[in-house]
Amino acid sequence: MSKCIYCGEKAGLFNSRHRECEDKYLTTKINIIELVSSSIEKGIDFKQLQSEVEKLANEGLVNAEEVEDLYISGYDTTVGNFLDDGILTKDEEEKLAEFKKNLNFDQGTLDKNGSFQKIVKAVIIRDISEWKLPAVSFDIVWHLPFNFQKDEKLVWLFQNVEFYELRTRTEYQGGSVGASVRVAKGFYIRTSSFKWHPVQTEEMRYIDTGTFAITDKQIYFVSSLKSFRIEFWKIITMTPYEDGISLQKDGVSAKPQIFKNLDGWFAYNVISNLNTK
Repeated sequence: MSKCIYCGEKAGLFNSRHRECEDKYLTTKINIIELVSSSIEKGIDFKQLQSEVEKLANEGLVNAEEVEDLYISGYDTTVGNFLDDGILTKDEEEKLAEFKKNLNFDQGTLDKNGSFQKIVKAVIIRDISEWKLPAVSFDIVWHLPFNFQKDEKLVWLFQNVEFYELRTRTEYQGGSVGASVRVAKGFYIRTSSFKWHPVQTEEMRYIDTGTFAITDKQIYFVSSLKSFRIEFWKIITMTPYEDGISLQKDGVSAKPQIFKNLDGWFAYNVISNLNTK
């Protein structure tokens, strides 16, 4: 006779759970996530929150080991709600900071699903839009292969970024042209010439993978094959993508440059706002 994985009581032959126990368990997990999220948003006393979460978990057959993940899911939900309008207010930032402080979560745990970095990025964009230089509060170990200019400040860095360039490829195509001339009965000769004409096509060519940095003055890219920097004022067009950004700088022969494997929305907003400073 098998036992229910939730309540530990007999579950019948070939059964590992009671249907009602599983329903209670799943509902409780949802309720805990919603409780954590609403508590952060409303600024409810976190000691009270911990007491209520513990009670719900005990009654809903949720193991203590699972509770931390439910706290993180509640935090993730709140971050999503706060950033739904694209803006993180000071009040919202303080509520999230209080949650982190009172429940003793480190930033690595809160960033399990990328939420903590989203908050840091939102704060950076808010500070820049308010004409302040951002103070990065995210503990990141950055190995900088750049030689920054005097008084230049790093804003953000992306690693393992793929760099592509739009290149023009020229191919020559041709064919023979001419006419057949009769020289005797049943005999013809062909007078012709072979003419070439260029056909140009554009293709996106992968160059290398490296490090992409944004400072308060310009963009840097460095890899084993390619290294350069672009001042903001030289950028004439910029297109963000979900996982990258396309830039084209001023110059007659300049071609679009694409950087893949970075947060395109964040990079676009940072560069756009810094370019107006």
